Amino acid sequence: MSPMKVSLEWLSDYVDLILPPQELAHRLTMSGTEVGGIEERGDGWPGIIVAQIESIGPHPTAESLTLVGLGLLGEKITVVSGATNLQVDDKVPFAPVGAQLIDAQTGRPTVVEVAQIQGVASRGVLCSEKELGLSEAHEGVLILPGDAEVGLPLNVVLGDTILDLEVTPNRPDCLGMLGVAREVAAITEEPLHLPDLIYQEEGSDVRDDVQVEILAPDLCPRYSASVVHGITVGPSPSWMQRRLVAAGVRPINNVVDITNYVMLEYGQPLHAFDYETIYGRRIVVRRAAPGESLQTIDGILRTLTTEMLVIADAKRPVALAGIMGGSETEVTELTKSVLLESANFGPGSIRQSCRSLRLRTEASFRFDKGLPPANTIVALQRATKLLVEICGGKASRRLQDVFPAPREAIEIRLAPTELRRVLGIDLTVAQIRDVLSGQLGFDCRDDGDALLVRPPAHRGDIQIPADLVEEVARMVGYDRIPTTTLSGHLPDHSPQPMYSLIERLNDMLVGCGLQEVVTYSMIGRRLLSKMVVGKEAGAPDGLRLANPMTPDQEMLRTSLLPSLLECLNNNLRQDEAGPRLYETGRVYLPRHADLPEERQMLVIGMAGPRWQRQWGRATVPLDFYDLKGVVEELLDRLNLRGAHFIQVTDQQPFHPGRTTAVYSKDVRLGVMGELHPAVARNFEVRAPVCLAEFDLEQLLSVAGEEFLRIEPPPRFPAVRRDLALVVPERVPVAELFETIRHAGGPLLGHVDLFDLFRGEDLPPGHKSCGVGLIFRSQDHTLTDVEVAQVEACIVQQLQRQAGARLRG
Repeated sequence: MSPMKVSLEWLSDYVDLILPPQELAHRLTMSGTEVGGIEERGDGWPGIIVAQIESIGPHPTAESLTLVGLGLLGEKITVVSGATNLQVDDKVPFAPVGAQLIDAQTGRPTVVEVAQIQGVASRGVLCSEKELGLSEAHEGVLILPGDAEVGLPLNVVLGDTILDLEVTPNRPDCLGMLGVAREVAAITEEPLHLPDLIYQEEGSDVRDDVQVEILAPDLCPRYSASVVHGITVGPSPSWMQRRLVAAGVRPINNVVDITNYVMLEYGQPLHAFDYETIYGRRIVVRRAAPGESLQTIDGILRTLTTEMLVIADAKRPVALAGIMGGSETEVTELTKSVLLESANFGPGSIRQSCRSLRLRTEASFRFDKGLPPANTIVALQRATKLLVEICGGKASRRLQDVFPAPREAIEIRLAPTELRRVLGIDLTVAQIRDVLSGQLGFDCRDDGDALLVRPPAHRGDIQIPADLVEEVARMVGYDRIPTTTLSGHLPDHSPQPMYSLIERLNDMLVGCGLQEVVTYSMIGRRLLSKMVVGKEAGAPDGLRLANPMTPDQEMLRTSLLPSLLECLNNNLRQDEAGPRLYETGRVYLPRHADLPEERQMLVIGMAGPRWQRQWGRATVPLDFYDLKGVVEELLDRLNLRGAHFIQVTDQQPFHPGRTTAVYSKDVRLGVMGELHPAVARNFEVRAPVCLAEFDLEQLLSVAGEEFLRIEPPPRFPAVRRDLALVVPERVPVAELFETIRHAGGPLLGHVDLFDLFRGEDLPPGHKSCGVGLIFRSQDHTLTDVEVAQVEACIVQQLQRQAGARLRG
């Protein structure tokens, strides 16, 4: 959406406003032009009223001041003023004691008090436009219309309503007052009043004043220009300044204000050059030359590339086309002749140049939406007329207009059957013509049982029959479209196992106390280089972007770990309890002469203290077994109870002696372990960091859809048995668990390690493992005999496969 401020006082010049502001805003929104808010200008003038000057006399001690006598409903008030533009019988805005206005010097709101000025009491303030927030003018008092009634609140006389529009990208015509006026005229069926474009042409032919050449017609389809001589640069009229301020534009001088005014009126940006600074009286629209630069009117020297479009004279670039003018040719107080530019530029070129230069202006904001070439002439005529009338200039005869490849007007066929098919409503050809031609100004002619429709030049968004259907729908009213059920068959549900797996993982990991992070898919070489262990190894290279926004986002990530480590480090500095983070996302693995391979991954990271500091409880750091507990819980919840762990020593960026790979059914699911100390130093992390990385596609291939199976809560009680096993030191606990689960069969529900002991009471090279077994049946209560039989089978298998025996 693009913002546009619309003054109803200004809008009323082009169309009669017969609806209250709230109703008008609702009707505009329902027709597709959303009104995001309504601002009442004048609400900030409480107590300020209309007064009439009855007398003007000299101040007794200060020559630069006068004593102004005001007549106000039978009461006479004296005010001290320094304004020189006052005459008897003038109507002026008066702020009595207690009223609030804007201080002309500080720009802040202030409350009027009785003031002693050079020994004379002033019982109020005669307000300038700046004090009322209407413009920056504060040299004199604002003179009100002669028909303003004395005593009326000022907001009744000068108040205005501002509509804040949210314009969709396909409607750049509504970024101008005339485009909004056309919408209002269409929905209220009131006539449209277009500005007068006729002005007196004097002096030489414009083609003798300036020559225009387009060397990049693909980037500049049309360039129009006029020349006005003998102008006087100064402040613009107060009515123009008030309208510019209402639209959010700061007044500068009459020439610049006219170009901004016409831009806001027609939606067509213009630019004024000081004609005397144009070398060779020549304008060339071309791509920038290699190494060329331009100092823009904001005082910044900008280096240009050969992809940027510039406006140049016979020697040098004088403006960034469609973005900003150059400082050497800008209009100043000494300017006497103006070259006025009104051109059409390709939106892609403008958008790319703005991004490269990190520069956005009101002009580029409109050009990158795509403006119709037809706008250049009407906007140029309007601006030239205002220059002649306001700046006192003389316009050269004719206009320069270079249009190498005029576009043919499109014609679209629209039949009532198309409206019935898309909208489900029946309209006759005559009704469709009334909407398109009568309300919207489209050119329509009959073609059998259909219409051939030619959109007006300002509606470049109309290209296909569906666009015309939308125009009819929003004018007829969306409330007239019937609400019916779908006539076709609803598509069958398409299972998305990966999406379901990620959702399940999110629930499980959050349940384990982890927090999800979401990082950018792009990464920088600086961050990747921190993952390298040893100087001889190079940073892993990813697929580089052709136009990275920043160096920190110059390539597609090949791992989620670097970004997660950066998040862990940032959280370690802020959080007393150790951060426990995870992320699911895609990585992009480069392939030769092909698009990258996209793989869905899961990473988990934790570091720092296990809990927050508290009295009576020692703080201990998170370690590998905290991470292992989370991973085991995750695998258990996914019904992957046969998973096992194998130590690995060559997995970067993990610690070679504290890392294990996770397998299930001989498929490697991922890896987990402690971060390599060298990498931890690169990230300036002082606490041990535990990480896990899983390939979700491998996880899904093993789990299948078993993780979606939901088991009912148990109906029968469980039976617990504890075994104290003496086993060789070389036998890992995971091997014991696998043997126990295999021997326990369906009656064994859970196995856990509750004790681990090493000491002199045990044979050398052995350890004691306390193992808890939970038995349960789904269809009956287990007896002691049944449990004893399974327990004996487990002990027998442990002795045979692991060399374990029950501890005496």
